[in-house]
This record gives sequence, structure tokens and C-alpha cells, in this order.
Amino acid sequence: MDTSNTYPGLVNHFLIAMPALRDPNFDRTVTLICQHDANGALGVVINRPLDHLTLKDVFDQLDLSTLTSESTAKSPVYYGGPVQQELGLVLHEGVGDWGSTLAIGDNLGLTSSRDVLESLSRSDGPGHSLMTLGYAGWGKGQLEQEMQENAWLSVEADCEIIFSVPAQQRWTAAASKIGIDMNQLAPGVGHA
Repeated sequence: MDTSNTYPGLVNHFLIAMPALRDPNFDRTVTLICQHDANGALGVVINRPLDHLTLKDVFDQLDLSTLTSESTAKSPVYYGGPVQQELGLVLHEGVGDWGSTLAIGDNLGLTSSRDVLESLSRSDGPGHSLMTLGYAGWGKGQLEQEMQENAWLSVEADCEIIFSVPAQQRWTAAASKIGIDMNQLAPGVGHA
């Protein structure tokens, strides 16, 4: 069965991992879908901060002088997914005018170029941002198959959840947007 167009509208949506999804890369995660077409999908996990890695650490590694606020400098860097974990990506509000940005809807951008980090270090970057290492990727039809297997819930993305809700609460907050209490679901829900 051709499922290439089953979920054409997942760009700018959250994928919320169902409790039955036991892949350690995605257990209890919220993934923002940044690109989705007939060839596959790309997204970044927004609720898994890496232990002991901050934006200031990244600035120091890149020899960027830090004029940014202490709270920004102490912002965690997030696990974005299992693909290319050495690749830094900045998810930010507004598309901006950066060297390499993928627009996600009208109000979000995902930038892979150094210029956005330089701006963040100088305090003239995007007002709201989140840095990830790596991303999540799905081949042609793979995400659609996982959706049919009830591995994910989907809901329209919400900048408030991305940038204002504490990371450990984003999984339940995203699900509550569609009236689901993830703490009430058993791991086998949806399977006969």
C-alpha cells in the first residue's frame, strides 16, 4: 500500500512518543517535524537536554566571545536525535536571515550555519532558541508506517511548549494539547 501522502501535513507538528515506543532514542520524547515530503522526514527532539553541556560550552569550543546573558549562556544543549550527533542545529522563533535556515511554517526556523551561534553569543540573535546536536530522520514511508503502528501521536507545534515549558514537562504538555494524559496510558495502548 502506498502511504507516501498519508500524513502530508506533519511539518510544524510535534510527534509525541507513545509509551509503547521502546526505542531508547525516542522514549518519552517530543520531536518537532521540520521537513516531511515523499522522500521522508526530518525533525529535532525538543525535550532531552544533554547532561553538562551548555551554550557557553559551545561558544567556548568555537572560540566565540560571550556577551550574552548568563541565563542564555547556561541554556542546555539538547539531544536532537540519533542522526549526525556532531551536527549543531539551532531551532529558533522567526525565520531570520541566517546563512542556512530551513523555514518551519511561518514562525520557526532551523539553522545549521555558524552565524546564528555568533549572533547568540553577542546577544543579538533570535529572542527564543534551542540548540540541538543531531536530528531524527525517517526514510520514504518510514514515519507513515510508524504512525500507523501507533508509535506516535501528532499535534500542531506550539512555540510556548518549545521555548517556555520546562524540558521535563514538554512530553505531557504536548499531549495535553489534544486532551491526552500520557500518565494514564498503558504501554500497550492501541494494540489488540
